[in-house]
Amino acid sequence: MNKSIILNSDSYKYSMPFQYPEGTEVVYSYIESRGGVWDKTLFFGLQAYIKEYLLNPITKEEIDFAEEIITAHGEPFYREGWEYILNEHNGYLPVIIKAVPEGTIVPTKNVLLTIENTDPKCWWLTTFLETSILRAIWYPTTVATNSWVTKNIIKYWVKQNGDDDSIIYYKLHDFGARGVSSFESSGIGGAAHLINFYGTDNVSGLLFARDYYDAGISGYSVPAMEHSTVTSWGRENEYESYRNMIKLNKGKTISIVSDSYNIFAACQAFGIILKQDIIDNDVTLVVRPDSGKPSKIVECCLKILDEYFGHTINEKGYKVLNNVRVLQGDGIDHTSIDEILYFADAAGYSVDNILFGQGGALLQQVNRDTLKFAMKCSAIKVNGEWRDVFKDPYTDPGKSSKKGRVTLYKDKDGTYHSGVEDWPNSALITIYENGKLIKEYTFADVRKNAE
Repeated sequence: MNKSIILNSDSYKYSMPFQYPEGTEVVYSYIESRGGVWDKTLFFGLQAYIKEYLLNPITKEEIDFAEEIITAHGEPFYREGWEYILNEHNGYLPVIIKAVPEGTIVPTKNVLLTIENTDPKCWWLTTFLETSILRAIWYPTTVATNSWVTKNIIKYWVKQNGDDDSIIYYKLHDFGARGVSSFESSGIGGAAHLINFYGTDNVSGLLFARDYYDAGISGYSVPAMEHSTVTSWGRENEYESYRNMIKLNKGKTISIVSDSYNIFAACQAFGIILKQDIIDNDVTLVVRPDSGKPSKIVECCLKILDEYFGHTINEKGYKVLNNVRVLQGDGIDHTSIDEILYFADAAGYSVDNILFGQGGALLQQVNRDTLKFAMKCSAIKVNGEWRDVFKDPYTDPGKSSKKGRVTLYKDKDGTYHSGVEDWPNSALITIYENGKLIKEYTFADVRKNAE
């Protein structure tokens, strides 16, 4: 599919160049979360968008093809404007984009990014880019925030009954690669999750972080069984399939999905039939239930495994099982994670015993309205004078927009607020200007900012 920035917009955008007041020179817009499910955002995704779409100049061939498509589609095509960019700017888009550093956590209802044209003859370009840049921001930022909220829930329980803060980074595993709409979505969302956690089975997320943020290996996994590799042995040989997996992975942590038939019988078998194999092969076994009511199933599995493997008591007085852990990867969201850890705590078991896997609820069950993302024009320059621009819908005050050349500020106490550009020291940094990536972040930078 053609990925030219000239065709990366909504149809109606092509009719907009001459809808602004005569004499318009600059259009200034911003992106924010207007609220939503959570009260903060973890900003991510801009650099990937810039590298993918804005660092390569447009060409005459792209203009020709776009004109053919758009005019046949029934919309006007502003060829003069695109040819001006080609001839006067060597094909690079004359806009400046400022944004909060990637990985930064900002309260909702604040400016995260601003964009304006730098050439007065390209007043129309700012709004044209809305479709592509907003899409590039809302999805990874929402997934990163979703993952970050889970991390905070787990942090609470680690503080309550856990031994080691470092285990937090491996507590939520990305199982979402098969549950998203595309390979690209898998990569974008997978990388967004890896800002907060190191556990993933989403290879495309590793590639996205590597390609756009100079990451090394940013996530890790372990050998794991699936239902087909268990059931292919037949029900009568279920435990032999487990023994085979244990012997194949001496000295490793392994994950075994254990509910192909009877999860409780499987937990007993690990303790009675396979315990010595687990010990002799120096394996840390992660038992994975995949059905039933999560909080009840996890608690029952912990109790059965405890009966056979025993436990130690950590410094906070909670049980930590020997040799085995439990990973719940079905029906996982913020509520179920908190509920599972609540009931485990009540039964005397540390969060150290439990891991989670999350798929659709992590990467796919979000949309632009989850955090009410919007990009709005807030100021225009007409005949040399700046004008405030804003919307204020009578029927929905929540959609009222900011006005003026708004930006983000960070107060001395570390809190953020949005305001017009009349103060020094804006918290927004110039990221892109006229075809050049001005500020680049590594994935390590993004993770550090998120901490």
